[in-house]
Amino acid sequence: MFGKVSAIALGVIGLIVSADLLRRMFPARSPKRNAAFAENQPHDSHTDIRDAGPDAMRDPAAREWTETDEDGDESFPASDPPGGY
Repeated sequence: MFGKVSAIALGVIGLIVSADLLRRMFPARSPKRNAAFAENQPHDSHTDIRDAGPDAMRDPAAREWTETDEDGDESFPASDPPGGY
């Protein structure tokens, strides 16, 4: 009987310690922060739309933007593609 109780107690302690370690290793992100938005962009709701352009993005652009990049970003979330022929 004592062996079962100690095994259960050790299991519970192990779960608590594991959960605490996981929380420290992978802190929860704020649900009110949209991933692609820069700090100065609206981010209170999942329906917010950021301004177009690389300055409105949270992460810096990996390369210099072309006119096609800008046209595509300015057209979002419209259903039609940009008409810059």
